[in-house]
Amino acid sequence: MKKVAVIQDLSSLGKCSLTAAIPVLSVMGAQACPLPTAIFSAQTEYTSFFCEDLTANMPRFAEEWSKLHETFDGIHTGFITGKEQITHIINFLDSFYKDNTILLVDPVMGDIGEAYKNFDDGLLKQMKELVRQADVITPNVTECCLLTGLSYESLHRYTNEKDFLQAIQEAGQQLERETDAHIIITGINPPTAQTVTQSIGNMYISDAKSVYSSVPYNGRSYSGTGDLFSSVLMGSLMRGEDLAHAIQLAETFLTAAIQDTDSEKTPAVAGVNFEKFLRLLL
Repeated sequence: MKKVAVIQDLSSLGKCSLTAAIPVLSVMGAQACPLPTAIFSAQTEYTSFFCEDLTANMPRFAEEWSKLHETFDGIHTGFITGKEQITHIINFLDSFYKDNTILLVDPVMGDIGEAYKNFDDGLLKQMKELVRQADVITPNVTECCLLTGLSYESLHRYTNEKDFLQAIQEAGQQLERETDAHIIITGINPPTAQTVTQSIGNMYISDAKSVYSSVPYNGRSYSGTGDLFSSVLMGSLMRGEDLAHAIQLAETFLTAAIQDTDSEKTPAVAGVNFEKFLRLLL
């Protein structure tokens, strides 16, 4: 069985990070080995939550796993609390990232044009160092802008889908040149005419080629969808599947979960009803 070290937080409420990654990887036939960056009573969009930062404990996981001579087929990084944690992750890679290991970095720093509260220039500098080591990078549009210097505001000056997508493609190709990684930009919501149904999509950029795919969009942003998406990609890679297929599978899985969540009128902060659709990943 393939093993994946999953380096991100554990949020008890919100269906994100580790509580999203573990069931997805498990049902896809891989063992998820959590290295928690923090423990939250609820993800940070809830009005009240408790957080225990685990930065000081991160090196101990690496030390103990090294004593046990553990190896990993995949390493999957997600939400981190600050630049010191990225330093620990880079040190972790020195020990566990081998030639046959796949490193997927989800550079969680912001969304919908806003950086998260833990973001600062030091974190961005360290994140740029981390993504340079990655095999696969899954930024959303905001994170792609932060990593490349593209102005998020400038994107929304475009009034047609073609120019909007071209600007994102150029930023993604810049990131590919700088990292030599496969780039999947998520959560792309291009401008549409009022008579056209809104869509949200993902752009896969590799070897100077790009493929954009989209699904209908209900205008709501749900907790944990990015974590679920990247976890499906990692699970697919562990099964030897290509990224184009993995993206289609993730879109099918998330579309079903979001439609069910919308019909059940589940609050967006609580995440999506993905559990009943895990069978789609078998």
